Amino acid sequence: MDTSLLFLSLLLLPLSLLLTLFFLVRPRHVTIPIKSRHVFITGGSSGIGLALAHRAAAEGARVSILARNLEKLEAAKESIRLATGIDVAIYSADVRDYHAVKSALEEAGDVDVLVCNQGVFVPQELESHDLEEFKFMIDVNVIGTFHLIKAALPGMKGRKERGPGSIAIISSQAGQVGIYGYTAYSASKFALRGMAEALQQEVIAEDIHVSLIFPPDTETPGFVEENKRRPELTSIIAASSGSMKAEEVARKALSGIKSGKFIVPCNFEGVMLSIATAGLSPQPSFLMAFVEVVTAGILRFAALCFQWNWYSSIERWHTKKR
Repeated sequence: MDTSLLFLSLLLLPLSLLLTLFFLVRPRHVTIPIKSRHVFITGGSSGIGLALAHRAAAEGARVSILARNLEKLEAAKESIRLATGIDVAIYSADVRDYHAVKSALEEAGDVDVLVCNQGVFVPQELESHDLEEFKFMIDVNVIGTFHLIKAALPGMKGRKERGPGSIAIISSQAGQVGIYGYTAYSASKFALRGMAEALQQEVIAEDIHVSLIFPPDTETPGFVEENKRRPELTSIIAASSGSMKAEEVARKALSGIKSGKFIVPCNFEGVMLSIATAGLSPQPSFLMAFVEVVTAGILRFAALCFQWNWYSSIERWHTKKR
């Protein structure tokens, strides 16, 4: 084959794929405004939720935060007021109680951007896990998110004059890949992905866009306490993964929400995980879809290398224990 013809063929192939993906990807890319809009954040009294509330308020949003502890909510409200000059609305409710959640959202008024950020995490092997702790994680992380979305949706619909809305769900990198000691936690965070994928199909006709955010280990007050119970093997396997500050995660999360992304990774490792686990998830960016298609095989090989390393660590640990 002529060299110039070969070069042209190599050039046309990726261009043809890009053009195909441009027409293929759904839902279409949108920009979600934040300024002067109502942003409702759960788990907003500390950690990622508080950092998100700070950032949204600084960008001119009308912010409401919900958590269980009223004292912490008052402290969060004061810290946001001192930092931004904005008064946020606070609501004390347990996300496990649907009627309390519904009441809070009715009082808060129609929401434009709902951020389901509440979450609990207790690392433990399944055999050793207390059943009540397992149920507590499912109730807060999964059922609580269901309660919030169900209560908020009636007021989020009818967006013709209001512009696109957003429902953001904070999952975890443990919702992309299972790790030793995370059986219960990963189960709750993987469930959020299924909820988000189905929900996007249900609400897209209302111009509501779902974002699924996958933070790594994040330096929050809760994370310090959770790590005290972390199994030794979990720490060994997770040692290769770095942690992030809550403010960094909040910046990445809000940027992803504003861009209308479905999958929102928070660091380079998260980007690789998101590509490797793309599956049947919606992808509004045709450029990112191109990367997913082209690199799928390479990343599967890389994933197998990681699995080899993890299982080798497990084998060595058990050999040492024996």
